[in-house]
Amino acid sequence: MKTARISRRQFLQQSTATGALLLSITPARAAAAAEKPTWVSTDGPNQPTGTGKGIFPGRVAWDYEPGAALWNSRGAWWSDPNNNQAVIDGMFSKTIRCVAGQNQDREAWNRLFHSFNKRRGKADAGYVLGEKIAIKINENNTASHADTDEINASPQMVLALLKQLVNEAGVPQPNITLFDASRFITDNVYRKCQSQFPDVVFVDNPGGDGRVKATYKADAIRYSMDCRLAKGLATCLVEANYVIDFAILKGHVGQGVTLCAKNFYGATSIASDWHKNAHDYFEAKRDGSPSYMAFADFLGHKDMGGKTLLFVIDALYGCKVVNGQPGPRWNMPPFNGRWPSSLFVSEDGVALDSVALDFFRSEWPEGQDLAYADAYLHEAALANHPPSGAVYDPERDGTGCGSLGVHEHWNNPIAKAYSRNLGKAAGIELVAVHEKTGKQNSA
Repeated sequence: MKTARISRRQFLQQSTATGALLLSITPARAAAAAEKPTWVSTDGPNQPTGTGKGIFPGRVAWDYEPGAALWNSRGAWWSDPNNNQAVIDGMFSKTIRCVAGQNQDREAWNRLFHSFNKRRGKADAGYVLGEKIAIKINENNTASHADTDEINASPQMVLALLKQLVNEAGVPQPNITLFDASRFITDNVYRKCQSQFPDVVFVDNPGGDGRVKATYKADAIRYSMDCRLAKGLATCLVEANYVIDFAILKGHVGQGVTLCAKNFYGATSIASDWHKNAHDYFEAKRDGSPSYMAFADFLGHKDMGGKTLLFVIDALYGCKVVNGQPGPRWNMPPFNGRWPSSLFVSEDGVALDSVALDFFRSEWPEGQDLAYADAYLHEAALANHPPSGAVYDPERDGTGCGSLGVHEHWNNPIAKAYSRNLGKAAGIELVAVHEKTGKQNSA
């Protein structure tokens, strides 16, 4: 598909026919964006590419609950007094039901398993006892098992997911592995979850203190292009029947954002010291011209995106940069100076990362290295005929990837409408479950 490159200024003009968007941008922020318009893309609003995945193709469930994230800079952001576990549990319940189109959690999980197995060409079956589930969390900002105030996986969010899998989906604890093979699972996550689910397996890079040391299957990901990237994959990932890709909404130097696709990098046999690792084909070209993107290989690999039952993004706090404490608070509606306090869930990893990127770049258009940060989404959505012309075959077994999901940008940050929200037959559908209770189950 031929697309025209537009500037940040042109995008604002196109997406604000009513002038509503300008209300959310202060003069200071507008001036900063004009001086350093780091967000730029080759596609404008509502130009979907690729094929939506899921029971409701391209559906992304979003729940915003201001009462979930309560941190006021006192104490640790991740501590129990600063996070309402009951509200967070409810967020998972609502988004899971929305994605599956069911009114009860148990039925929602059953439908998700049935749908996933059918898409993979297996029997029309639900979860079978003995099948394994691996959950890849993001503990990137860790150097030991000790707690840290830097942005990492939320203990309350991780616990809420485990409650769903064990209590609602009926998955036995020993068949669940929570892992970050490249980093350390911190005590705040481990202790909170292990105290309620002692038989869940926890895998991290060094092991010890109740965690299992990560092992790898050598040469498990070959990549579609010759590169220096680590080719081993975590054994717990390779042996799993299903995967849940549980990312965080935050920025990243070089790539602009680090969401579900990049979260899989931590499942490869990289060193815990990031300085020792290659990052080939992670960044878009600075002139916006198409190129092979390694993240598309992650989404297309049979043991990574190919096994992913659900893609999840923890946006309780979010972070403008890759490390440090969460923040700053969000100014765009409906947040209006509060934390994003959100959870995003989808069966379509391309759609979910597209939505998360729209939230991020609309809140922080001046964020670091955002120029063409959606390049990997263009490649993944059209992996069978990508803009770069690359042949995506991450196993190098002669079987190329089809479309890995649907990508587009919303019309503007006020309406937050994607093509399916506008009545179109293709594209993304963003369902705000906090606004549409009782209506989210309509196809």
